[in-house]
Amino acid sequence: MKSIGTVLQTYAVDDKGGHISREFQDYGYRLAVELDDLAHTSLYIRMAKTIERKFLEQARTFVLDANARSRARLFMWKVKDLRTSSTVHGIKGGVVIQTQSQVQRRTS
Repeated sequence: MKSIGTVLQTYAVDDKGGHISREFQDYGYRLAVELDDLAHTSLYIRMAKTIERKFLEQARTFVLDANARSRARLFMWKVKDLRTSSTVHGIKGGVVIQTQSQVQRRTS
């Protein structure tokens, strides 16, 4: 008969010491898993905290539908694309963004 200590040592515990206590942390971790980019989990957690969820969701569905070699790269590109396209159309963070044509009209 084996002791309990030796039986428990045969099972590998997959705990790396991280504690997820907030919803954005969970969302960022799930993004990293879906994109197969666990090395940059902290980046996705930061993005989940600071970037609007609608941009992240749109980019995530775009990437999961696409057949890409690097899902993480495509995700980053799509988030950037969505954020820049939204700032051209109006307001970002309560500040009105001026396009180049608006600036030229004022100087003329």
